[in-house]
Amino acid sequence: MKIAVLPGDGIGPEIVAQAAKVLEALRSDGLKIEMEYAHIGGAGYDAAGDSLPDATLKLSQQSDAVLLGAVGGYQYDTLPRPMRPEQGLLRIRKGLGLFANLRPAMVYPELVNASSLKPELVSGLDIMILRELTGDIYFGQPRGIRTLDNGEQQGFDTMLYSESEIRRVAHVGFQIALKRGKKLCSVDKANVLDTSMFWREIVTEVAKEYPAVELSHMYVDNAAMQLVRAPKQFDVILTGNIFGDILSDEASMLTGSIGMLPSASLDANNKGLYEPCHGSAPDIAGKDIANPLATILSVAMMMRYTFAREDIAQRIETAVRKTLQQGLRTADIAEAGMQKIGCAAMGGAVVAAL
Repeated sequence: MKIAVLPGDGIGPEIVAQAAKVLEALRSDGLKIEMEYAHIGGAGYDAAGDSLPDATLKLSQQSDAVLLGAVGGYQYDTLPRPMRPEQGLLRIRKGLGLFANLRPAMVYPELVNASSLKPELVSGLDIMILRELTGDIYFGQPRGIRTLDNGEQQGFDTMLYSESEIRRVAHVGFQIALKRGKKLCSVDKANVLDTSMFWREIVTEVAKEYPAVELSHMYVDNAAMQLVRAPKQFDVILTGNIFGDILSDEASMLTGSIGMLPSASLDANNKGLYEPCHGSAPDIAGKDIANPLATILSVAMMMRYTFAREDIAQRIETAVRKTLQQGLRTADIAEAGMQKIGCAAMGGAVVAAL
């Protein structure tokens, strides 16, 4: 298992170090794991003047999977847009052909009270949000800022999807639903956007190949409301890039903390980039208080989707669960009476539970 490890910026190096502890523990148990480190984001710019250095992309392309921390920092906000850390993230997704972003939102019984919603609304929650990752308004051309004839400036972006882009991610969604609760809700804005009308049409066509899966459609504004009104109605949510970006962050708070949410971004052959859903959190970087569990759970997803080792994935997830059962908590999920520990200690506890 050759894994490219890209710690990134902010809390990235801290949380990735804890995930690496898990990988090293698995290696000690006999798993053949090879890790090689490289820079991305602001760290890439500092090291090579590029948020995605050529060496980083090459390593990622030559590896079986990529483990990423997070990118971004206040000090990079004044850089020209093409050089900013976030552009490195978009470029590596594009460069690796990663089009399917899987973001599970699951509430551990031990964290029911950490959710901002009532326990009865989130207890037992288990949603998979599938976000298309390489199309939509984030990549559409033309885009930019222009001056109109009257001298006023105008910003513009283009939302677009090709039929093939929609079909391939829809197939992934239905295949995931077959292995779960056999329900898929496609989220769009078809009452307003031509792109969404087309999206709904193609998803409906693909659904005919999966008669065992119940397909429903929902407008994105209603979906956002339903996620906080009755989230357990959902099983698999399939949606485009921008809507998925927003809804998955909303869903993260149902679980108690975005620090608990892993993600997988896959290509057509299940090669993947694995990262926590949260950002680089530069305000707490270096303080040993970040929650590494989302990154560790991302390693579990790596084992499940890229390496087809469900046994190892479950072993990691069980170790996280046991750690939580011991009452150990980082600051973001701590409750009264719980033992609050730091990032490194949490990583160590999970390794001990392994």
